[in-house]
Amino acid sequence: MIQTNASKIYNLVGAETVLTEATDLRKYITGISTSFGYVLSDKNGSVFYTDTRYLEGAVKALQGSEISVKKFESLEDILKPYKQIAIPVSKTLYKDYKKLQSFNLEILDSTPAFVSAMSHKEDYELNLIKSACSIADKALVSLLGSIKEGMSENEVAAQLEYLMRKNGASGTSFETIVAFGENSSVPHHETGMRKLKFGDVILIDYGCKYGGYCSDCTRTYLFGDDKKHEDFKKAYASVLQAHNLVKEKVISGMTGSEADAVAREYLKEQGLGQYFTHALGHGIGINVHEFPTLSPKSSDVLLNGMVFSDEPGVYLEGKYGIRIEDSVTLSDDRVLSLTDTDRKLTVL
Repeated sequence: MIQTNASKIYNLVGAETVLTEATDLRKYITGISTSFGYVLSDKNGSVFYTDTRYLEGAVKALQGSEISVKKFESLEDILKPYKQIAIPVSKTLYKDYKKLQSFNLEILDSTPAFVSAMSHKEDYELNLIKSACSIADKALVSLLGSIKEGMSENEVAAQLEYLMRKNGASGTSFETIVAFGENSSVPHHETGMRKLKFGDVILIDYGCKYGGYCSDCTRTYLFGDDKKHEDFKKAYASVLQAHNLVKEKVISGMTGSEADAVAREYLKEQGLGQYFTHALGHGIGINVHEFPTLSPKSSDVLLNGMVFSDEPGVYLEGKYGIRIEDSVTLSDDRVLSLTDTDRKLTVL
């Protein structure tokens, strides 16, 4: 039977009724992916209202679960019995908020309940993320031997995405980033038609979805060793050590800023602090970016059962960039990698 979380959210919110429309939150509640629908939960249970595009599939998928399925007719009709409603305010459009106000409803915010529930991964969620990571790992390993001089960034990205699909992914977690040479110095480079040359740095930031859950990984390589990359090699060793220190030192109860400082302070000691221009990491789950945030100003508390990225990097403008990223989880006060391809500097 499909895993659902409607009653969990309803009990955490504590409102008369909980209405959920946002695609990602609806996926978390129902366990199925749709582009339209509302989940309404109250003391009597939960109903997923959707249109004819999804009705048959939803009925089949949710059969025997805590959620019944009905055809959606009118938001005003389904909310008539209630005086109080909880919605995820941060994910609600202003026009939709005003519409709910027009129904004379007291409006509460369900966002904290979702953040709390979704940040701690149940075993089934962790297994889905592990599967997404394993698929991504297999795809990358298959890809590396096929990378040839003259290929474009787009070609490499397309091949990797094909391999992830071939190995069972339902899609990518985000737009795959492939950056050659000087393009690697842009942390979120837009993959394009730059062609691979001997001696280039290759940075690949990629991930896939499995069962609705994401993986996220980055690896950096050299394409042939032209003996002109001694500074790059030293910087790579420093980034790898920063990455590993996070795994050694981060424990439950630390804040996101404390975790970020583990990597950032080491890179400062190596003279690279100014080149670490983004946060250390972010939560991973149904969304590839979610709670918690690991950054210099983050007060988010890291707890056992969370999944997040460990991704220190350095970027020298117009020269090269290096990022080493794993999806990781905190378990018994240990940071465990869920992505597991080789992190040592590899010359392709």
